[in-house]
Amino acid sequence: MKKSVIWIYYILFFAVLNESVFNVSTPDIAEQFDLSASGVSWVITVFIIIFGMGSVIFGKLSDLFSVKKLITIGIVLYGMGSILGFALQSWYPGIIISRAIQGAGASAIPALIMVIVAKYFSPAERGNMFGIITSTVSFAIGIGPVLGGYIAGSFHWSFLFLVPLPALIAIPFFQKLLPVEKPSAGKLDVLGAVLMGIAVSSLILFTVEASWFYLLIGVIALVLFIIRIRRADEPFVDPALFTNPLYRSGLIIGFLIFSTVMSMMFVIPLMLSNMYGLSTENIGLVMFPGAFSAVIFGRVAGKLTVNRGSHFVVYLGLILIALSLLLQSSSIGYWVWYIALSLIIMYIGFSFLQTALTESVTQILPPDRIGVGMGFYNMTSFISGAVGTAVVARVLEQAVLNFPLHPFVLNSKAYLYSNLILLLSLVVLASAILYYFTFGKKNPQTVKELRNES
Repeated sequence: MKKSVIWIYYILFFAVLNESVFNVSTPDIAEQFDLSASGVSWVITVFIIIFGMGSVIFGKLSDLFSVKKLITIGIVLYGMGSILGFALQSWYPGIIISRAIQGAGASAIPALIMVIVAKYFSPAERGNMFGIITSTVSFAIGIGPVLGGYIAGSFHWSFLFLVPLPALIAIPFFQKLLPVEKPSAGKLDVLGAVLMGIAVSSLILFTVEASWFYLLIGVIALVLFIIRIRRADEPFVDPALFTNPLYRSGLIIGFLIFSTVMSMMFVIPLMLSNMYGLSTENIGLVMFPGAFSAVIFGRVAGKLTVNRGSHFVVYLGLILIALSLLLQSSSIGYWVWYIALSLIIMYIGFSFLQTALTESVTQILPPDRIGVGMGFYNMTSFISGAVGTAVVARVLEQAVLNFPLHPFVLNSKAYLYSNLILLLSLVVLASAILYYFTFGKKNPQTVKELRNES
């Protein structure tokens, strides 16, 4: 399995890259098809919806079928969506369909990579693996807009569809290196999967479109999903998974922290543009050192997780994220590179937290539920970005936090941003308290007992 490590990082890079590479091209797409902002947003939204649902579905399927076959299917779908999108570049509905196929294929990759690492690597190896995975994901997200802007500017936005095609090279290597698995006894609860998909899609659409109709549909689907998994003989998700208090806390903490960091990725460019008048290129220069630092410190996080334990690294990550937010809320309106230095601290903290929290969650999942458990964890993290960004956008639009509060912030234009970032630091504090009273007070034997009970 050690020979597959390089291909794990390779395929993960191209899967995550497509999450952010299209963001910079939406103005060009809107101009070509004469679309409104909400109309062109479907290029991003449909990918998010399908990616979120697919993370759980492929995670569940990995508990029933061979990971080798599933990851091959995912990569092939990813490539098919890319080729189709490039071919249908002049037909907007075709672009949306292609992005959906891309999302379906791409969703398999991070979900199944987590399963591969959790199943086939030892605890010591997992810590290092998760650290490098975090580095890979952070670098892909950071380089995505830069690469997307270059390709769209130098050629045409449609060439962005071709970016994932190098992922196809990994198929024969995974076929050769991954072990042969016998399918497990059981079947897929299709109705449960559909209800979950409707609930997830409606929640994302509610955050994007702010329509109460989507929220109503989402709540109804969620209620029906809960009823379904409690009554079905072989439910899509075993309800016992959610009776584990550590797993529930892991989902909540992941949601809070990931939504906070993704919200900052949305706020910072707006703030740098409005407060400092920076161009898109200069905003990228301010933010890129932080993204690149995650590449370096992801590996450090992995080694620390192995040597000092996941609890220590989670607390260290939370402290660094909170410190970064406090520094940013205090320095808005001053030298712009204060913000850049603060972002480096935040990215490092996020690398530490993401690596150690993922390891904490894998430790509490029974072997036969690692796939669906990590699928839900990945989906929660992914959805949190959409939800957090939508909530923060509403706060900025309504300017509800536009009042003097921080003693170091004297520029009236900075009040709103400073107070918002200060509020996000309280979310990090709440996450730290929750982790302490759940994971932080459980010794390894207690964790093992909870894992067996679930």
